[in-house]
Amino acid sequence: MSKTVKALLTACALAAAAGTVSAQEQVVNLYSARHYSTDEALYTGFTKATGIKINRVDADDAGILARLKAEGTASPADVILLVDAARLYKGEVDGLFQPIQSKVLTDAIPANLRSTPAADGSIAWFGLSTRARVIVYNKVKVQKEDVDTYEELGDAKNKGKLCIRSGSHPYNLSLFGAVTEHMGEQKAEAWLKGMVGNLARPPKGGDTDQIKAVAAGECDIAVTNSYYLARMMRSGKPEDTAVVNKVGVVFPNQQSWGTHLNIAGGAVAKNAKNRENAIKFLEYLASADAQNYFANGNNEWPAAKGLHIDNPALKAMTGNAPFKSETIPISAVGANVTKVQQMLDRVGFQ
Repeated sequence: MSKTVKALLTACALAAAAGTVSAQEQVVNLYSARHYSTDEALYTGFTKATGIKINRVDADDAGILARLKAEGTASPADVILLVDAARLYKGEVDGLFQPIQSKVLTDAIPANLRSTPAADGSIAWFGLSTRARVIVYNKVKVQKEDVDTYEELGDAKNKGKLCIRSGSHPYNLSLFGAVTEHMGEQKAEAWLKGMVGNLARPPKGGDTDQIKAVAAGECDIAVTNSYYLARMMRSGKPEDTAVVNKVGVVFPNQQSWGTHLNIAGGAVAKNAKNRENAIKFLEYLASADAQNYFANGNNEWPAAKGLHIDNPALKAMTGNAPFKSETIPISAVGANVTKVQQMLDRVGFQ
C-alpha cells in the first residue's frame, strides 16, 4: 500500500473518529510535516500533561495543504504543523488556517516569527522552532572569508565550486525569498544567475548530500540547514565524523543583515472541531520544556524568547556564542516566493 493511500485512509479514519468521540474523551487531530521520530516524546508529554489524545496524520507540507483544500469543511484536522515559512504563508493566503488570539503564544514567540496580525490582533500561524541556512566549505581549499556572505555564493571568485539542492525546494525558496527582501528583486536575480554560473554540478539530492559532496571533493562550498550538519556532528558514526572533520561552517552575513532563519511552525486548521484543544497544543509546543526538546531532539533552535539550550553540536557550530540572525518578518519570505520562482525560471536555476 502506498504512503499516499495509507495517509488518506488514516485521514478518513480520523474523520470518522471525530464524529463518534464521546463527550468525555478529549482529542486533537494533528496533520504534521514534522517527520522526526524524536518528536514522539513531545506528543506523549502533551497527552500526559493534559489528558488530550493526539491523532496524527503525517505528510509533507505540500501534501498537507493539498489535503486540507480537498477535504474542505469535512476535514478532521485541528492542528497543522509545517516545516517551512513559505508554506505556512501559503496556507494562510489560501484560507486554510483559523487565526487565533493567545497571550501565551504572542508573549513567547517573537513578532517576526509569526504571521502578520489581522485587524483584530489574531494570528494565523506561529513559528515554533528555527533552523539556520548555513554555508559549509572545504577547510583545505576555501578561505572562510570568501564564503561568509550569501552574496559570495554568486560571486565569480567561486565559479565551479558550489553544490546546492534544487532551487525550487522550499528551504531554498525561503532563503531566496529572504535575500530578495534584503537586496531587492533586480539584485537578487543577478545573484541567482551568478549562483547558476558557480555550480560544480547540477542541483540534486538533499542537504546532507551537499555536505558529503564538499567532503568528497565534488565541490568546495554548499548550502544546508544547520540541523543536518548537527546530526552528523552528533551521530558518532566514523563516516560522519570523517565528513565533519573536512568541512567548516559559516553563519553568513554577520556584518550585515544576519543569517537567514527558516521555521517550523503551527496553526489551527480553519475547520477545527477541537479548537480549544488545538490552541492548548500549540501553547504546549511554545513551553520551555517543549522548546528545549526541539533543540535537543532535532537540533533546532527554540523560537520562544529567552531560552538557554544545551545542545553540544549547536554550541560547537557557533563557537558557543550567539550569532546574528535576520530580523525581517518571516511572512515577507513567503510573500516573495512567487517572484523567486519566476526569477529561477529566467536564470535557468533547476
